[in-house]
Amino acid sequence: MSNINNNSTRILVVDDESAIREVLSASLKDDGYTLEVAEDGQSGLEKMKDFHPHIVLLDIWMPGQKDGIDVLREARKLYPHTEFIIMSGHGTIETAVQATKLGAWDFVEKPLSIDKVSIIISNILSYQSERVEKNALLNRLRKNFAIIGESEPMVKLKQMVARVAPTNSWVLITGENGTGKELVAQNIHYLSSRAGQPFVEVNCAAIPNELIESELFGYEKGAFTGADKMKRGKFDLAHGGTLFLDEIGDMSLEAQAKILRILQEQSFHRVGGHENIKVDVRVVAATNKDLETEIKSGRFREDLFYRLNVIPFQMPALRDRAQDIHILVDHFYEQFYRGGGYSKKIFSDKATIKLTHYKWPGNVRELRNFIERIYILTPGDFVDVHDLKFAGLSMIEASTDMSDAMTFREARSRFEKEFLSKVIDENDGNITKTAEQIGLERSYLHRKIKSFGLDFT
Repeated sequence: MSNINNNSTRILVVDDESAIREVLSASLKDDGYTLEVAEDGQSGLEKMKDFHPHIVLLDIWMPGQKDGIDVLREARKLYPHTEFIIMSGHGTIETAVQATKLGAWDFVEKPLSIDKVSIIISNILSYQSERVEKNALLNRLRKNFAIIGESEPMVKLKQMVARVAPTNSWVLITGENGTGKELVAQNIHYLSSRAGQPFVEVNCAAIPNELIESELFGYEKGAFTGADKMKRGKFDLAHGGTLFLDEIGDMSLEAQAKILRILQEQSFHRVGGHENIKVDVRVVAATNKDLETEIKSGRFREDLFYRLNVIPFQMPALRDRAQDIHILVDHFYEQFYRGGGYSKKIFSDKATIKLTHYKWPGNVRELRNFIERIYILTPGDFVDVHDLKFAGLSMIEASTDMSDAMTFREARSRFEKEFLSKVIDENDGNITKTAEQIGLERSYLHRKIKSFGLDFT
């Protein structure tokens, strides 16, 4: 049911007393529900086949081969999304417990209170509506977080995610920056039974040592100066869901020791508190570092590594799955179209080849940023090699041949110099036109030209 309301809600009343059937039928029809009735268990089951009720009001004591408990036991297997309200004039605690164990929503005694029945139905519809909305939201999330690619490494990765996600096993994801480690962590969460619970990310590299405990475990009011109210930590917030420890390899040894303790015990004390708080979290960790090398160098705890590395995932670099580039380009177009209203651009064969031959040291993240730049800077709907060069691909390629010893600052400086030189040449040395084209202040562009020693006089 995508939109549950009174007009579309079907209710079946199964009761051997005609007076009960008539009263419930008249009252619930007045409330706008669609009603059917049945006078015994067997006819009730037959009605369910054709009527497909959302809710069944079911009497326990009825003549014939099947009483209400028999009908409930059989119908719950055949119609798992139908909710049952049990009615009885001879109700006992034992009967109510048995009906609840078999999956009944609630139990009401006769003589019936129509108001109580209406409230129970309203509660059921609210629950079903929330469930539909929740499932729709999860489906949208799963679509947004889809893992894109049809190459062999990506097929294997998606198969691995499908096998591991439904379990509660901990996962360690390794790979270069920009390969999609967080995306895989999100897929593991949203394809698991924990999907309706929190997905909490912790950037391990960004937490100073002196704040690690308060960030992870929270603190009580008055724990330290400025703690004017209680704050829940990341582990507390992730209870029932998934805790994503990103950049785990960049944590200090002191922070690693504190993380290890809570991972082992699954409990903690807030800073300034004495209560032992138990948590149920699934841990997914990620790093761009080789942790075994870090262990040998004394920068990562071996016991923490083995604690996290239950199911290892290795993310493939984009250069190792170049055949996925055209699929990713189409995927990014869909994102840009929804977000910015761009029309789709057609890439020439030469432009596509150039994209696939480039090594993409920044991986999928770099490709996405570059394609967005293409959509912004290319005025037409056709993208050729010169458009890639204008957007900076040729300069980026030149930087890949640079010495490994070159710093990021030096590489960026070389890129900017070559880029400005090219664009100014294309504008016949017109600085004002160049500044407008690339979105820089004219005075700032002059300073850049001077700092690079460029001569356009």
